[in-house]
Amino acid sequence: MKLGIFAKTFEGIDPDGVLKSVAQAGFACAQYNMACSGLPSMPDEITAAEARSVAEAAERYGLEIVAVSGTYNMIHPDPATRRAGHRRLAVLAERCAAMSTRLITLCTGTRDPADQWKAHPDNDSPEAWRDLLDAMETAVEIADRCDVDLGIEPELANVVNSAAKARRLIDEIRSPRIKVVMDPANLFEVGTLAEQHMIVSSAIDLLADRIVMAHAKDRTSDGRFATAGKGVLDYRHYLGKLASIGFGGSLISHGLAADEAEGVAAFLAASLKESAGA
Repeated sequence: MKLGIFAKTFEGIDPDGVLKSVAQAGFACAQYNMACSGLPSMPDEITAAEARSVAEAAERYGLEIVAVSGTYNMIHPDPATRRAGHRRLAVLAERCAAMSTRLITLCTGTRDPADQWKAHPDNDSPEAWRDLLDAMETAVEIADRCDVDLGIEPELANVVNSAAKARRLIDEIRSPRIKVVMDPANLFEVGTLAEQHMIVSSAIDLLADRIVMAHAKDRTSDGRFATAGKGVLDYRHYLGKLASIGFGGSLISHGLAADEAEGVAAFLAASLKESAGA
């Protein structure tokens, strides 16, 4: 597995400076965010020069841009807001080749009108699922046109709030463009070690054929998010399970401060060695 990090972990509005920091912290790849180019995360426009500068900086520092963040609320209660998200997704997709990446990460969304990462009781409604199917059909059309893949991530606060929901979406849309970003810290809040192992193992088994990226953050014993290695997530089990399905993609850390990056890189490198020897 290749170690990577959210580029947005580091301050800066120029890809050269941001990606230099990624490399200096000990990572081989990055999940990019257009905010690192001084733009909104989902811009209305990306010039050819702005896109090329990302790929050029990555090459300069020996990095791979494994994905670009394209998160917007795909089931926002306002249809006009959803349509605006689709338009910006197309802008991003059209520039992926110039940025030397073929994966866009998505947010399957929530009925909460203000925060795309906040749970809402209507997320489990048939209407929310119908709107997600409509949104994903539009996203897949964009992906087909631009030859990119779309990474969905099971997330407790979103409409796809479990591995089972992700599998259902994949089976109903029936497009090879839909891939999975696996983040075990998004699959549970609190639980025993045995429960954690069961949740993580079953999710990876269920989605094994679609997992293209793994995320690395953590949970505290009381359910709060934490920096990888500073919580209760059993990384030896998680990484060993990924290895058991033949996953050799990128392991992208996020949810950490810039001054923690080098330590997290060292922790993940050590965890990979430990899991390989398990």
